[in-house]
Amino acid sequence: MAAHRRPVLRNLFDDSPTPHIAHPPRTHQREFYVATDGSYRSDGSGGLGVVIETRGGERVARLSVPDTVPDNNVAEYRALHLGLDVLAARAPRTATVGVLVDHDDLAENVNRAALAGRGPDSRPPHPFEVPGRTAHHWRGIRARVAGFGELRAARIDSGENPAHPLANTPDQYAHVNRDVDRCVLPRDDRWQSPDDDRYPPPSRADRERTDGAAGGSASD
Repeated sequence: MAAHRRPVLRNLFDDSPTPHIAHPPRTHQREFYVATDGSYRSDGSGGLGVVIETRGGERVARLSVPDTVPDNNVAEYRALHLGLDVLAARAPRTATVGVLVDHDDLAENVNRAALAGRGPDSRPPHPFEVPGRTAHHWRGIRARVAGFGELRAARIDSGENPAHPLANTPDQYAHVNRDVDRCVLPRDDRWQSPDDDRYPPPSRADRERTDGAAGGSASD
């Protein structure tokens, strides 16, 4: 069983902008979160980093993979393609997904793709701006975006991205690839939609308790 951890990715996602998509709290909560990063060096070497968690902070997967890439853009797109492929093998198709990347254009393109999937003509509100040599991975990313129940991307700083060290020093993190594969369903149901009347807001709970309702406190 996966160990319960603090929801690092969820907290980062909640505090970060999602380009082109407004996110009121009721809809911003995701069931899975995927942080990815890609690195590139002038000699063509690089790496791909992936961290996947549930909304409760349970780790689903971590990957730190050395790679050979032609440029940084390809590394970033390839890392996200890998991360979404890994999640797709472990999550239901109805899953809601939050993506965290430290690449502005990638976050914008992912959200454009998500919005295009909702439109009648499958066209984004703004044209895609996909860098050269990323076309293959962009097609894969778009297919994964369409394959989940709902997906949106947040832009975070590279210094906050948990996938950043995995991508930049894969020789030091090779051990994470030996972790047992997990298929984890989110079990953190502490957050409820405002439309869910099973749990009254504190004001109602306090009023019912002070009015002498039998049975003790609202948490009993």
